[in-house]
Amino acid sequence: MRYRKGKCDLMYVIEGLLFLSSWVMVVNGSIHEYKDEAFIPRFNSFFFHGGSEGLYASKVQDSPLLVSDDSNNNNNKPINGKSFIRFESIIFRRTKEAANKQNEMQQSTGIVEAIILEVKDRNEIGGSHLNSDAICCTPALAKDGSCKVGEVIIHQDPENPGWPKRIQTSFEGNNEEANMVFHNVQINKTGMYYLYFMFCNPELKGTLISGRTVWRNPEGYLPGKMAPLMTFYGLMSLAYLILGLLWFLRFVQHWKDIIQLHYHITAVIGLGMCEMALWYFEYANFNATGSRPMGITMWAVTFSAIKKTVSRLLLLVVSMGYGVVRPTLGGITSKVLLLGVVYFLASEALELVEHLGNINDFSGKARIFLVLPVALLDSCFIVWIFSSLSKTLEKLQVRRSLAKLELYRKFTNSLAVSVLLSVAWIGYELYFNASDPLSELWRRAWIIPAFWTLLAYLLLWVICILWAPSNNPTRYAYSGEALDDEEEGLSLTGSSVIVGGDLSKLDRKERKASITADHVFGLGEVVLEEDKRE
Repeated sequence: MRYRKGKCDLMYVIEGLLFLSSWVMVVNGSIHEYKDEAFIPRFNSFFFHGGSEGLYASKVQDSPLLVSDDSNNNNNKPINGKSFIRFESIIFRRTKEAANKQNEMQQSTGIVEAIILEVKDRNEIGGSHLNSDAICCTPALAKDGSCKVGEVIIHQDPENPGWPKRIQTSFEGNNEEANMVFHNVQINKTGMYYLYFMFCNPELKGTLISGRTVWRNPEGYLPGKMAPLMTFYGLMSLAYLILGLLWFLRFVQHWKDIIQLHYHITAVIGLGMCEMALWYFEYANFNATGSRPMGITMWAVTFSAIKKTVSRLLLLVVSMGYGVVRPTLGGITSKVLLLGVVYFLASEALELVEHLGNINDFSGKARIFLVLPVALLDSCFIVWIFSSLSKTLEKLQVRRSLAKLELYRKFTNSLAVSVLLSVAWIGYELYFNASDPLSELWRRAWIIPAFWTLLAYLLLWVICILWAPSNNPTRYAYSGEALDDEEEGLSLTGSSVIVGGDLSKLDRKERKASITADHVFGLGEVVLEEDKRE
């Protein structure tokens, strides 16, 4: 019973450390920098999480005779096709009190270990195999020679000799600092790797770590989770370019029949092209240098927030029947703009935190405070959009505008399908994160953000098809039907100001006199048809 309990307790501790690390750390790039970071006590050890990333196996492997983790020559070797974790300028600094207690002539007065392990080998750390819940070796456990006192207990993987990897750095005499020798650890097996700095000596309590580690995949510095997104954003840039060219050709072909709504759609397509291109160049630069370029990232984040905001506003005003059953938004224009401004600010703040945050800058709880406002505002958009669609459909049914009614039914169905897909995907995302707390499925993680980008693109395609410029814009353009009190104002056609909304009271001669002007804006056909019916 003691064995089972000890093993389970230790396993939960190791998994807890990995889980905590995966949530707390927000990485600025493949270069992990440490600035006087403190170690955290856990059982009979002290640890600091140095980073975690998905790494692919090296495509080019050095000869076993040439592989040397601590050789300075490794820094000058070609790195293309290689995957590695490199330790640069790592310094451990203990307290002055701890240093003064040591013998000046003693060679080693404290050991700090760097432990690199693949997440599947998490149970190989600690004394679970020795019927103990200890992480560091004790005199009792050292009796059978399975571990050394003062060192972290590691059980080597028989299928992968030398792993988990242990790299030791010693304090000499009564020195306050210990410099870690340059190490370049090559990765020859694909997996999610975690790095921990650990020590077992309680006298080293208060020790701080400074320096940095560089993580690289065979194709560049992009973390394994993000590497597929560079290709994805490149393809999406091409997709938006194709959509933009097709829309531009249609726009030019029917430029005389363009209505205000077409300019809004054009703006969203243009923002989408810029957003995807910026993200692609941001990832390409990140992949080449190992750190995120501040300028490009800022622009990409800003364009992303603007595009999200404008896209939601486009869906909202289309749902309200803007340019179809109402000439203006009337008194609710200020409310729509206010919602857009608030959403932009909330979305911009969240994007900045997610893409510009440094290690340990923001915890999971702090991020929630930024996610919640965006989620609530998205809910407001959804409720308002479907509420407006319902009212627009009712008006079209009353006025017997069959062509426009069919148009809005197709739009409503498309929007409903996208909402259902979004809800289903959110459920999958929650399941994915809950079932994979240690990022063991990191190679599939890129599809989570990619889905939302693809869904927004497909929905934009639907709007472009339904509201494409044509020779007969009156099939969806505002044609001067009776207006509600809240819809009074200047018409999009600029032909008149309608007060009271009762066209039937206008004199027939005045209506015929305005036909010529209406033809200029594509409304003449509708007016003539009304005359014939009367």
